[in-house]
Amino acid sequence: MPQHQPENPDDPTEPAEPATAARGKNTAQPDAGDAPPAVRLHDARASLGARPVLRGVDLTVAPGEVVALLGANGSGKSTAIRAIVGQVPLTGGSVELFGTPLRRFRDWGRIGYVPQRSTASGGVPATVREVVSAGRLSRTGLRPLGAQDRRAVEGALERVGMADRAGDSVEGLSGGQYQRVLIARALAGEPDLLIMDEPLAGVDLASQRVLAEVLREQVAAGTAVLLVLHELGPLAPLIDRSVQLADGRVAQVYGREDSAGLVHDPACHPHPAAEPGGTDTDWTTGLLR
Repeated sequence: MPQHQPENPDDPTEPAEPATAARGKNTAQPDAGDAPPAVRLHDARASLGARPVLRGVDLTVAPGEVVALLGANGSGKSTAIRAIVGQVPLTGGSVELFGTPLRRFRDWGRIGYVPQRSTASGGVPATVREVVSAGRLSRTGLRPLGAQDRRAVEGALERVGMADRAGDSVEGLSGGQYQRVLIARALAGEPDLLIMDEPLAGVDLASQRVLAEVLREQVAAGTAVLLVLHELGPLAPLIDRSVQLADGRVAQVYGREDSAGLVHDPACHPHPAAEPGGTDTDWTTGLLR
């Protein structure tokens, strides 16, 4: 797409390039230019059983932007993620994906979802390649994988350093290796939006660095990224905004410079247990159909 060129570069009233305007602002609602946001939550409310978990959350993720959701255990981070992908129904407010209300959204091939590793395995006796190949299902449906699909799968395996384990059972992998497989599954769909729920939890430093490099490449290609994190670790330089939740509400928003200095989420301990109400996730894509 051609880049906007101001008619008069010295005129401060000329609009800024949208991708630049979306970065570094200390606000939960960036200016995404003409393109609709990849994610928009408006006054989102949700309950798990009788307990309110989201109490009016507003959140926007622009194309090419990296946003981290922070907060103590039970603050609503994972519930917000699951509401965005349709796993938790809202009791109020709305979700839009790429400008389309969630109830009408069908283009799931544009979204790569990495659930919490603790809820993703389900004891399925599958090989690494089979799990990663499932990331193409939102694009292929029930038809067999074609040459382009196979190239996407092999490319995703290469990017996370798991090509040499493609024929192995996922049951024999370490935690960090299995997390790489889940990330490769999301990448195989060639998404415009990556949503990751605690991708660093219990993962070795080498795998954290692999994830950081993968995200750097995706963002350079214009992918929007929404992460639930308890510690920013090697991802800190990539974060445009960090949104801290408390008691189901947005409590604090950190801009790019402040996010780079956080390292650890100030509101919680590293790697707490999953939020109440979590359910086992479909090992194929983790998304609603």
